[in-house]
Amino acid sequence: MSKEEQTAKRVRKAPEERRKEVLDAAVWLIGERGFNGISMQDVADEVGISKQGVLRYVGSKDNMLAMVYREYYNASGNPEDFRASGMPGSGPGAMLFPAYLRFLVQYNSQRRMLVQLFSMLQVESFNPQHPLHEEFAHRQDSIWEYYCGFDWKIPPRFGSWKDMRPLVRRCMEIMDGVQLRWLREPAIDLCEEWSDIEAMLFPSPEWDGYR
Repeated sequence: MSKEEQTAKRVRKAPEERRKEVLDAAVWLIGERGFNGISMQDVADEVGISKQGVLRYVGSKDNMLAMVYREYYNASGNPEDFRASGMPGSGPGAMLFPAYLRFLVQYNSQRRMLVQLFSMLQVESFNPQHPLHEEFAHRQDSIWEYYCGFDWKIPPRFGSWKDMRPLVRRCMEIMDGVQLRWLREPAIDLCEEWSDIEAMLFPSPEWDGYR
């Protein structure tokens, strides 16, 4: 029995605790090296268990990536979390989209590693063979459909939420770009950067009372 296997046998942890350790390690490694730059053995070494042990919790490398993306990055910081936050602009029947974006930026400012992982995956997924290629290719459509499930209060000139789609798309694209700059230059205050951009995306007087 190898030293690694002896260690894995000696340290007994609950399945959910070990599964979280595996996914935490995957988040860190993918954020540093990219999905294509790591192996299952790298994850196993980081956690201190065997490669077979990692596979027992995630099934495969592709499945591990899907779990990391959906359960870690996509599972929080969403409009549902905002609605439950009780923050200004989160009230039922009158959610304010600019207020939600501020909430999201603030949330992302506290999870740099996950934002880095997301940015890395977004670039890697240009490759049609990437396991998340289709998911990222249709990301904007998925975001839009998801956001349409909430009751947003918007300025009268838009008519209805469906007319907001071009602006929502621009907001998401700009946010991705701002986050990339923040990752390159850690001294930047992400929330302050977004505050300046918000004034351009949602100008006065049109958006007064809707921010």
